[in-house]
Amino acid sequence: MTEAPRVLAVVPVYDHAATLRGVVEGLLEAGLPVLVVDDGSRDGALERVADLPVRTLRLEPNQGKGAALLAGARVAEEAGFGALLSIDADGQHFPSDAPALLAAAFAHWPAIAIGVRGMDGPDVPGSSLFGRAFSNFWVRLECGRELADTQSGYRVYPVAFLTGGTFRSRRYAFEVEVLVRGAWAGLAIAEAPVRVLYQPGGRISHFRAFRDNLRLTALHTGLVTLALFRRQGPPLAVEARRALISPRAFLRTLASEHDSPAALATAVGLGVFLGSLPIIPFGLLVIAFVHHRLHLNKLAGMGASNVCVAPFVPFLCVQVGHLLLHGRWWTAWNRQGLVAELPQRLWEWLLGALVVGPALGLVLALPTWFLVKRCRATGKAAPRTW
Repeated sequence: MTEAPRVLAVVPVYDHAATLRGVVEGLLEAGLPVLVVDDGSRDGALERVADLPVRTLRLEPNQGKGAALLAGARVAEEAGFGALLSIDADGQHFPSDAPALLAAAFAHWPAIAIGVRGMDGPDVPGSSLFGRAFSNFWVRLECGRELADTQSGYRVYPVAFLTGGTFRSRRYAFEVEVLVRGAWAGLAIAEAPVRVLYQPGGRISHFRAFRDNLRLTALHTGLVTLALFRRQGPPLAVEARRALISPRAFLRTLASEHDSPAALATAVGLGVFLGSLPIIPFGLLVIAFVHHRLHLNKLAGMGASNVCVAPFVPFLCVQVGHLLLHGRWWTAWNRQGLVAELPQRLWEWLLGALVVGPALGLVLALPTWFLVKRCRATGKAAPRTW
């Protein structure tokens, strides 16, 4: 059994002076050395623990929770600690739960351990429940792990992973990114139940709905895109990228997949249908989600949806939708007029796509089934080295 590493408890704090001392005292009672990382607080947070036997570090200006944890990890590494226990300073978590969380981590070390909050009480905000479920879904999509609480800030990390990894996020999104990249790196991810306290008056939150949700959206978009190719391995990742733009490479890659010809044909047809819908900014994410949930080949769906990038597909959808609504073709148009009126034509586009999409998907699905089956039968399914 691997020897348990030395543990440093890191408490990132930003304007939580009122609750910080109680958290730190609880960690000291649990026998843990403590580092408080003040991320640019304006309420004198460090003054509340100045008389306690803890180490402190101040970042200026505010850089984000992820930056505070990474700064704490660097201090931990320099001091010879192998594990970092992170706990929020807002008093939501119970420091006395730390031993159970550490035990879960060390049972699979090196591992990331998450404190799964019991969020079934009457004081739990509905927004927190939704946010946790939403985050859990995206993490499952990105790394295939079914985790119960991907937003919990009560965690254990291997210090070497934090100091040696590459992370784009520095604020709230960091805690999602670190889980996904940890799973990709092959780390075990353990979970342990922990208690949670929601004060009746609410807790101080620095989460900004528009700004931080925008950052999370950008993060998930990037991670989903990367995840689409990670399962194929490095050699096939190159092939997959080519397959998205080259019909010949696309067919060769499909022939080398393990899915049945029927499953690949279904993925192609569904990808074309989804690609025909008026969801251009989110098309790839929708295709990835639907194909993942239906256990269909995501590469096949994404590659086939490129057919719908051609301008004639949305134009045909608008025409068919106009015909269904008004009983005649849309003739009062020119190129400039089409672009100008496109927002007004979204309903016609959607309605027409419900007809054009399945028809076009069937047109491409049938040849896919035939050609993939033929390639495999003639021994041409081996992937090509580029």
